[in-house]
Amino acid sequence: MKFIDEAKIYVKAGDGGSGCVSFRREKHVPRGGPNGGDGGQGGDVVIRASTSHSTLLDLKFNQHHVAKRGGHGEGSNKTGRGSADVEIIVPVGTIIKDAETGEVLADIIADGQKYIVANGGEGGRGNARFATSTNRAPRYAQDGKEGEEKWIVLELKLLADVGIIGMPNAGKSTFISRVSAARPKIADYPFTTLKPNLGVVRYGDFQTFVIADIPGLIKGAHQGQGLGTKFLRHVERTTLLLHILDISEDTHRSAWDDFKSINNELELFGHALIEKPQIVAFNKIDLTDTKERMDKEIDFFKKRGIKLFPISAVTGEGVDVLIREIAKNLQMRKVS
Repeated sequence: MKFIDEAKIYVKAGDGGSGCVSFRREKHVPRGGPNGGDGGQGGDVVIRASTSHSTLLDLKFNQHHVAKRGGHGEGSNKTGRGSADVEIIVPVGTIIKDAETGEVLADIIADGQKYIVANGGEGGRGNARFATSTNRAPRYAQDGKEGEEKWIVLELKLLADVGIIGMPNAGKSTFISRVSAARPKIADYPFTTLKPNLGVVRYGDFQTFVIADIPGLIKGAHQGQGLGTKFLRHVERTTLLLHILDISEDTHRSAWDDFKSINNELELFGHALIEKPQIVAFNKIDLTDTKERMDKEIDFFKKRGIKLFPISAVTGEGVDVLIREIAKNLQMRKVS
């Protein structure tokens, strides 16, 4: 399934039904009086979050969502039928914005949570409602009110405890496939991952946390370079970040330069991403050249106050230690 995390749609709630002008006309009942009923309520447009959905793909190609109007009032004081609501299902973690003003209307973060994005119009009152002691036979009724209509923008931000960040080909996809049931595409070229992948990591006695593999970032990502800002926003909801570095000779880069470059992109993107706690791991320690450089790199980072966790996502070496450290940090933040 194609991953779509943004969609612009038009919503129009149903208009209210018009009130009825009617008079009671029965044999042996002179001056029966007005008995026009009220119009029915127009249908609402409701957005509901569901864990069964993971993308906004359906809404990308189905942009118009219009509810039916309420039924008109009838004689004998019969109220018009109210119209059913139109329900739009979105993934959990979807933000609803007004397309014109950019105002955030709602942030849906729980399964089953609902938000009425467009209210249906109220039905107009029938002439029976306007009868008074001085006007016993009103010959007018109200029209129904118009339902709300607007263009809205839906933005999906993944809900995960841990976001994996790092340069392309650092081994993020291999790591998430090692620790969870997620099966992202893995290959030996940059930007293999073109969509975020979610995995559930199990540890201890039936304890779990959700981890997200964020597609590779590069210098200039906050300005749209590479995969750009398309996936940076998915980092916003995470509790902490797992920063995976590749120190193998294949990169022809300094691990410290990569570390600073990624953090610079987080800072420039804003939204307090740079303030999120990070756990830093060196990957690919199963390679001979990496093992030879590992101690030197660990000392280099340690002098700058950064603890490193050497791992091999391929063989699993060091992964259990890293998972325990992540779980400990998550638990500490839940308690605080």
